[in-house]
Amino acid sequence: MGPLAYKREELFTYGDYRTWGDDERWELIDGIPYCMSPAPSPRHQILLADLVRQFTSYLLGKSCRAIPAPFDVRLVESDEHDDDITTVVQPDLSIICDRSRLDGAGYRGAPELVVEILSPGTVQKDLKVKFARYERAGVREYWIVDPAAKTVMIFSLGPDGRYGRPSVYLDTDQPQVGIFPDLEINLAAIFAE
Repeated sequence: MGPLAYKREELFTYGDYRTWGDDERWELIDGIPYCMSPAPSPRHQILLADLVRQFTSYLLGKSCRAIPAPFDVRLVESDEHDDDITTVVQPDLSIICDRSRLDGAGYRGAPELVVEILSPGTVQKDLKVKFARYERAGVREYWIVDPAAKTVMIFSLGPDGRYGRPSVYLDTDQPQVGIFPDLEINLAAIFAE
């Protein structure tokens, strides 16, 4: 079964999500559950570790934090009770700056920046489903890392609350992080074999 396995007609909430066992990882997007098994590849995890290292080094002594998956991010529509939230995602990397939204269950609200690393089983979900949900939630920057193509697409939220065309970077580039204008990410280090 693929990543859309267990997709059902019935819609679920965070209250349901919290009762599911720990033997599999799940995401819940607009009430639809997505199984995240199998575990990411070693290449995926190495890329993630390198990104976490660069962001964490920059954020030392600052109020924002870089938090890798697994880490629940509850994207709220309004002031709904936790049990009624219909979207809980586990971005590969979340940059959060409002620590008042951090609690024992994860993060409640939109991170400032989210990174998703593509894998064959997540392409459709990351490029379409999560893209739309992150945009709607107000995630200021959405990074999509493609290990096969050695590229990074960066979508920035415009004044109209929509993502415009992405900035595309190759493995030889050093993109500037929009929410931290004095930070550049060394993609050569991330994509090094």
